[in-house]
Amino acid sequence: MELAKHADLTKEIGIPVYFCDPQSPWQRGTNENTNSLVRQYFPRKTDLSVHSQEVLNNVATQLNERPRKTLNFMTPSHMIDKGVALMT
Repeated sequence: MELAKHADLTKEIGIPVYFCDPQSPWQRGTNENTNSLVRQYFPRKTDLSVHSQEVLNNVATQLNERPRKTLNFMTPSHMIDKGVALMT
Protein backbone atom coordinates (compact mmCIF):
# COMPACT_ATOMS: atom_id res chain seq x y z
CA MET A 1 0.00 0.00 0.00
CA GLU A 2 2.87 2.41 0.64
CA LEU A 3 3.51 2.73 -3.09
CA ALA A 4 -0.08 2.47 -4.26
CA LYS A 5 0.12 5.91 -5.88
CA HIS A 6 3.53 5.49 -7.50
CA ALA A 7 2.15 6.57 -10.89
CA ASP A 8 1.00 9.89 -9.38
CA LEU A 9 4.42 10.36 -7.79
CA THR A 10 6.17 9.66 -11.08
CA LYS A 11 3.92 12.11 -12.90
CA GLU A 12 4.35 14.84 -10.28
CA ILE A 13 8.11 14.74 -9.84
CA GLY A 14 9.10 13.24 -13.18
CA ILE A 15 11.19 10.42 -11.73
CA PRO A 16 10.18 6.84 -12.47
CA VAL A 17 9.64 4.42 -9.60
CA TYR A 18 11.57 1.15 -9.84
CA PHE A 19 10.20 -2.08 -8.40
CA CYS A 20 12.49 -5.02 -7.79
CA ASP A 21 11.42 -8.47 -8.86
CA PRO A 22 9.79 -10.60 -6.14
CA GLN A 23 12.17 -12.92 -4.28
CA SER A 24 15.20 -11.05 -5.66
CA PRO A 25 16.98 -9.50 -2.65
CA TRP A 26 20.17 -8.91 -4.69
CA GLN A 27 18.24 -6.19 -6.53
CA ARG A 28 17.67 -4.37 -3.24
CA GLY A 29 21.18 -4.21 -1.79
CA THR A 30 20.89 -0.91 0.05
CA ASN A 31 17.40 -1.77 1.26
CA GLU A 32 18.51 -5.16 2.60
CA ASN A 33 21.55 -3.60 4.28
CA THR A 34 19.41 -0.90 5.88
CA ASN A 35 16.93 -3.52 7.09
CA SER A 36 19.74 -5.36 8.86
CA LEU A 37 20.88 -2.09 10.49
CA VAL A 38 17.32 -1.34 11.65
CA ARG A 39 17.11 -4.84 13.15
CA GLN A 40 19.98 -3.92 15.47
CA TYR A 41 17.47 -1.62 17.15
CA PHE A 42 14.20 -3.44 16.47
CA PRO A 43 14.15 -7.21 15.94
CA ARG A 44 12.12 -8.64 13.08
CA LYS A 45 8.34 -8.38 13.59
CA THR A 46 8.69 -5.70 16.27
CA ASP A 47 5.53 -3.65 16.73
CA LEU A 48 6.83 -0.13 16.10
CA SER A 49 3.58 1.42 17.33
CA VAL A 50 4.69 0.84 20.93
CA HIS A 51 7.66 3.18 20.44
CA SER A 52 7.36 6.94 20.64
CA GLN A 53 8.06 9.11 17.63
CA GLU A 54 11.04 10.49 19.56
CA VAL A 55 12.57 7.00 19.84
CA LEU A 56 11.96 6.31 16.13
CA ASN A 57 13.46 9.67 15.17
CA ASN A 58 16.49 8.96 17.33
CA VAL A 59 17.09 5.63 15.59
CA ALA A 60 16.65 7.28 12.17
CA THR A 61 19.19 9.95 13.11
CA GLN A 62 21.67 7.35 14.29
CA LEU A 63 21.30 5.39 11.05
CA ASN A 64 21.58 8.52 8.91
CA GLU A 65 24.74 9.58 10.73
CA ARG A 66 26.41 6.18 10.34
CA PRO A 67 29.14 6.09 7.65
CA ARG A 68 28.47 3.60 4.87
CA LYS A 69 31.05 1.76 2.80
CA THR A 70 28.87 2.17 -0.31
CA LEU A 71 29.06 5.96 0.19
CA ASN A 72 32.87 5.95 0.49
CA PHE A 73 32.42 6.07 4.26
CA MET A 74 30.36 9.23 4.18
CA THR A 75 27.01 9.32 5.96
CA PRO A 76 23.60 9.27 4.28
CA SER A 77 22.90 12.67 5.87
CA HIS A 78 26.04 14.10 4.30
CA MET A 79 25.09 12.75 0.88
CA ILE A 80 21.56 14.14 1.13
CA ASP A 81 22.88 17.55 2.20
CA LYS A 82 25.37 17.47 -0.67
CA GLY A 83 22.60 16.61 -3.15
CA VAL A 84 20.30 19.34 -1.86
CA ALA A 85 23.14 21.89 -2.05
CA LEU A 86 23.63 21.03 -5.72
CA MET A 87 19.95 21.69 -6.41
CA THR A 88 19.90 25.19 -4.91
